[in-house]
Amino acid sequence: MKKHILLLPVIVFALLLTFCMEKRADTPSKNEAFNSLVDKFFDDTFTQYPTWATFMGLHQYDTKLEDHSKAVRDSYIAKLKEYQKQFTAIEAKDLDEVAEIDRELVISHIKSQLFELEEMRSWERNPDIYSGGVTQSVFGLMSREFASAQERLKAVIAREQQVPKFFETARTNLKNPPKIFTEIALEQIEGIIAFFEKDVPLAFKDVNDEKLKQKFTESNSKTIEALKSYEKFLKEDLLQRSNGDYKIGAEKYLKKLLYDEMVDISLERLLQLGYENLRENQEKFKEVGAKLDASKTPSEILADLGKHHPAPEKLLDETRSMLDGIKQFIVDHKIVTIPSPVPPIVKETPPFMRALTFASMDTPGAYETKAKEAYYNITLPEADWPKERVEDHMAGFNYGTIASTSIHEAYPGHYIQFLWVQKAPTKVRKILGCSSNAEGWAHYTEQMMLDEGYGKEDLHLKLGQLQDALLRNARYIVGIEMHTGKMSYEEAIEFFVKEGYQSKANAEREVKRGTSDPTYLVYTLGKLQILKLREDYKKVRGEKFSLQDFHDTFLKQGFPPIKLIRRIMIGDESSVL
Repeated sequence: MKKHILLLPVIVFALLLTFCMEKRADTPSKNEAFNSLVDKFFDDTFTQYPTWATFMGLHQYDTKLEDHSKAVRDSYIAKLKEYQKQFTAIEAKDLDEVAEIDRELVISHIKSQLFELEEMRSWERNPDIYSGGVTQSVFGLMSREFASAQERLKAVIAREQQVPKFFETARTNLKNPPKIFTEIALEQIEGIIAFFEKDVPLAFKDVNDEKLKQKFTESNSKTIEALKSYEKFLKEDLLQRSNGDYKIGAEKYLKKLLYDEMVDISLERLLQLGYENLRENQEKFKEVGAKLDASKTPSEILADLGKHHPAPEKLLDETRSMLDGIKQFIVDHKIVTIPSPVPPIVKETPPFMRALTFASMDTPGAYETKAKEAYYNITLPEADWPKERVEDHMAGFNYGTIASTSIHEAYPGHYIQFLWVQKAPTKVRKILGCSSNAEGWAHYTEQMMLDEGYGKEDLHLKLGQLQDALLRNARYIVGIEMHTGKMSYEEAIEFFVKEGYQSKANAEREVKRGTSDPTYLVYTLGKLQILKLREDYKKVRGEKFSLQDFHDTFLKQGFPPIKLIRRIMIGDESSVL
């Protein structure tokens, strides 16, 4: 009996070893089947959204343009539902840990796509996705030299030839959009037309093939004609019947957060967290402001802060200079590994993006192999603006805010994360992610850099960072409150000014954006999740913890929902906040 008892652990161990070896032997084939399905899924995805493929650096789709017709849309919805069944049918336990995470990410993305197409229905509600979309499709071909100008011009012509039909589909699809959506489309379309009249021809001025240039002249003229016709349609037809409600309601709001960000938290709890962080940042702003001038209110301090900015014509050069110092600080203080010494190119925001964009980072896709330039776009005042509007705009580019924005957009924010995404472990992680990770990371770095000593206690710099934090706090609260019907458009503007310490011009721009971007709470939401993860990771690592290790480990995962990164880094996703 004793002999059998002694042998039992050996037998159990052998059985377990056999099981594990069988599982390990079987896992590659399961992974291969999963990866094969992933390839098919993305091929169908990029066929449906070829502009996205171009920006990702997958140029086999460059001659295609999105088709938003009912037949194509219905077919794609059916494919998504079939892919959802197939990915769900793959047992997570049969995959390795990396593929298991990828499976969840793909399934969540499919749910997000179905939710957008079937419930949010932007194709029916938002006229700007058509005029803005066709512009992006051409901009992606001209902005980077991934092929010769002649080859890229051929792709531009191919896409432009599909534009008239594209806008015919738009007219068919659009039904009772919110008035503000049509107004935004009208506000942007003049810049879009000018883009095709001036910028696109200029980008290909050195092409010498006369027959090709003639074909381009024809396709570009028809594109401009289609845009002008669309503008007339918006102004004289659609605007008169734009009586829809931009609010999406609580149920859709929660679904969007769940499918896009994998965040499953009640709106009450989300608002509680948002207001707590808002009040905390307001108090910090008052404390820092009091050190500068205790006799002034936050709004007066903000007004003073806004006066300290470069002249508009020097803004780009000032930003370039500031980037050099930020980058050196990161290296000296071992903040995060910078995968490439090549800096982003600081330039003016393209015309068609200026109505809703203050500053942005435009990076090439993870699969771009030739044209790897990244652009840090900054919106300058328009030449025809009155002096008061120029000053109001430039107040948002005070020196403190320039630093905070540059940290967010470039070092160690979006640009550094983009460099890491190129090294992500899988195709899924290179392509799919979420905004609460990407924007959360960029927003987190603004505070983290100052916490680590950047700026050497420069009070104006700290105020700039806090003003940006308050801007994101206001987005967080306004997005929820507006879209659940608890805050009017006018009240939202007042909230940005009074509670978010923003200028009136910026407040109006932000609320306008919020009507069509309901979950622009992702900045603060992601930042709070990352701070919580850092705190928990520090407990797990103990004396082995280092900030650079935390940041590198976080970034090497790609940019999936932070819930999934928690599972990877600390084996826990139950307490994201």
